Amino acid sequence: MMTTTLAAWMTTLRHQLHAHPELALQKVATTALIKQTLTELNIRLVDYPGETGVVAEIGHGAPIIALRADIDALPIQEDNELSFRSTIPGRMHACGHDFHTAALLGGARLLKVHEADLNGTVRLIFQPAEEGHRGAKMMIDNGVLAGVRAIAGFHNMPNLPVGTLAMKSGPLMASNDNFDVTILGQAPMQRCPKQVMIPS
Repeated sequence: MMTTTLAAWMTTLRHQLHAHPELALQKVATTALIKQTLTELNIRLVDYPGETGVVAEIGHGAPIIALRADIDALPIQEDNELSFRSTIPGRMHACGHDFHTAALLGGARLLKVHEADLNGTVRLIFQPAEEGHRGAKMMIDNGVLAGVRAIAGFHNMPNLPVGTLAMKSGPLMASNDNFDVTILGQAPMQRCPKQVMIPS
């Protein structure tokens, strides 16, 4: 159940993350903040070899269910007067990943309170480099889904009414694919205009 205290705690975290955005695999300070917050909640961190990104667990044994949030910002200049606007020129949380991170930390806090009631393990995955399509593969290659029976990733969708949750099995809100096209060719030869003699 969402409480005023929990909502305020999550909002403070979100504002802190929003004010200090980091890109792709450069999420060193963000990773440190997530680890510090989880440690303060007495949630055990899982050894993870990546310099950025965090894995933690609540509960014990099988089944293992994973919850995942992305944590990276975008190379965009923030232009507003919010009290928590980006303090780093050319970077901002324009896609809501600051909210995703704060929400998963809020979920972790709730789950920790009910840890004794869990029948299995909840694995928390904080993924860097969602923008740019590298982070998920890197984390999977590093074994974060080992033993996981199911995983839920989430993303904000501003066009849904507040308090509404949309779910589906399989891919949702799939991203674009990037590709480069090189066109090789030759410009057509220009023809000289044909001279026409007009009799006087």
